[in-house]
Amino acid sequence: MESAAKNIHALLEAAPSALYLQSVGELVEGGKWAELNDRFYRTLSFGTGGLRGRTSGKIVTTAERGNARENERPEFPCVGTNAMNFFNISRATQGLVAYLHDWNRSSKISTKPKFVIAYDPRFFSKEFAELAAKVASENGCDTYVFGSPRSVPELSFAVRYLRASAGVMITASHNPPYDNGYKVYFSDGAQVIEPHANGIISKVNTIASEAYTPLPKDRQGKIEMIGTDIDEAYMRRLGTLVLDPTVIREAKSLKIVYTPLHGTGGVIIRPMLKRLGFNFEVVPEQDHFDGRFPTVKSPNPENAEALTMAIDLAKKEDADVVVATDPDCDRMGAALRATDGKLKLLTGNQIGSLLAWYRTRTLFEKGVLNKQNASRGVIIKTFVTTDLQKAIAEHYGLRCVETLTGFKYIGAKLGKYERAIPAYQNYVDLSEEETRKLRLEHSSFYVFGGEESYGYSGADFVRDKDGNGAVIMFCEVAAYAKAHGNTIDELLDDIYSEFGYFAEKNGSLVFEGAEGATKIARLIKSYATDPFPDVLGSKVTSVRNFETDKIEDIENDQIPKEKMLMFELEDGTRIAVRPSGTEPKIKYYLFAHRRPEKGKFDSVELNQIKTEVKAKLDRLWERLHRDAESRLGEA
Repeated sequence: MESAAKNIHALLEAAPSALYLQSVGELVEGGKWAELNDRFYRTLSFGTGGLRGRTSGKIVTTAERGNARENERPEFPCVGTNAMNFFNISRATQGLVAYLHDWNRSSKISTKPKFVIAYDPRFFSKEFAELAAKVASENGCDTYVFGSPRSVPELSFAVRYLRASAGVMITASHNPPYDNGYKVYFSDGAQVIEPHANGIISKVNTIASEAYTPLPKDRQGKIEMIGTDIDEAYMRRLGTLVLDPTVIREAKSLKIVYTPLHGTGGVIIRPMLKRLGFNFEVVPEQDHFDGRFPTVKSPNPENAEALTMAIDLAKKEDADVVVATDPDCDRMGAALRATDGKLKLLTGNQIGSLLAWYRTRTLFEKGVLNKQNASRGVIIKTFVTTDLQKAIAEHYGLRCVETLTGFKYIGAKLGKYERAIPAYQNYVDLSEEETRKLRLEHSSFYVFGGEESYGYSGADFVRDKDGNGAVIMFCEVAAYAKAHGNTIDELLDDIYSEFGYFAEKNGSLVFEGAEGATKIARLIKSYATDPFPDVLGSKVTSVRNFETDKIEDIENDQIPKEKMLMFELEDGTRIAVRPSGTEPKIKYYLFAHRRPEKGKFDSVELNQIKTEVKAKLDRLWERLHRDAESRLGEA
């Protein structure tokens, strides 16, 4: 409570309104010490992912509630130093702007920094965006602000399209309704990495107050509202993701159900699916902005529950495919009508592998890729994404580059490939056809990239995962399957039969509070100092410690340090262990596969292999769970 008391006094001394004093006073009078401690025990720190925190407390004060009714969003955000509110939005923006001014000076750029701001439909997103624009302009930045909610990928596109210095996305992805966040992008349209990340962090975390002195009017920046012009430019580029328009025309009977889960996806996906000629319906109850996300427990498209209404509509309409995007539309989940007529969910690994296979195969079929230029082609995946995508890349002669978890690392690779092109400064002005030609001649041609956590990308005009693009790409795969008389699960089995059956299982152990954090640290240290010699009778042949080892990718770029260990087993099984960066848990990623010794698996073999590999992964997780308990002395 000592740090909380200090932060309370500091906040109240500089309070811009009576709201702060009224809220703190109400909590003190009510003896709500735990709530006060939660709100003030620290100042919300700006990290590599920006800011993320609660916009409303576990207890909402009368002053914060204001004129709102009990089931409505409070009139004002949570008062506290450890919350997403006007205090922290102002601090973050002041620090980011200060860094941009320093960067311009060091880079000998004489013009004002330019700033793009987008926001999702969460509580206070619009108000936070408006404040960020005000702070940025009064501190000497020209600012472009979307007039209504837009997606993460469109923000990334807009930063590049408008040649901005940076971008800010107000979002907390698919977190609970009471959360919000502040994500920062640099001029390349990708989330910030080093050296910018630490530079921005140090600037923000030295700012103690939301108050500042605006620059004289003649040195302030302008604020410009943007919207439909950027939408149209972005949609023109999204249209180039379709590799074979004929399969869409040939699959007119394909029926699609889409849901934006009350988020930004409908802004772009609805008009794009219509423009491309797809036959689709949108779940009406979820086709409007609502930061409460009232029709789902969690607006996360990888969860079956979030797709319930879409699947019900698909059953009613006899649809072939269900697609869903999260509120900021950077992730996509999907379900398909299987050969038995039932709708079933696909995993993030399965979706990514279908997209990687289809796009690679079609680019070869269309002559864009061939044996002579295949070495220029690249598929990018994270270390904890299925190795099926690596098998596909290797079969076609492409490189498969692996990165740490986080699309910012994929974005960094795309930036590297762009810089390898002569006179790349004009790259953003070129058409997709022109950039493709340059990439194949001088650099690397990005075929596909993705994460097992339902994030995908099929081109470099966006430098983050793109739910809008993912829906378009997946619907083309569905059309291809339909045009060839197959269901998507039959198509997936064809891929398994040719390249091998690859299966994955994710597990996690939750340890709450300070004691839990200690247990997680103990486990990670234990795996590093005392790795298991074998698992289920298979010898461990290699251990990679991403925190201490020097690890390079296939392009000889060094992998940044991260708390993660990777175990390779003699039978090809792979295990990755890492602490979660956002939740109090340790995460386990298990990988197993079976490759055909010659030819392809037939259907009987494949079904038997699926059963065996699933049982193996289940046994492996049980073994790891018991081993973790033993390491902690809890067996």
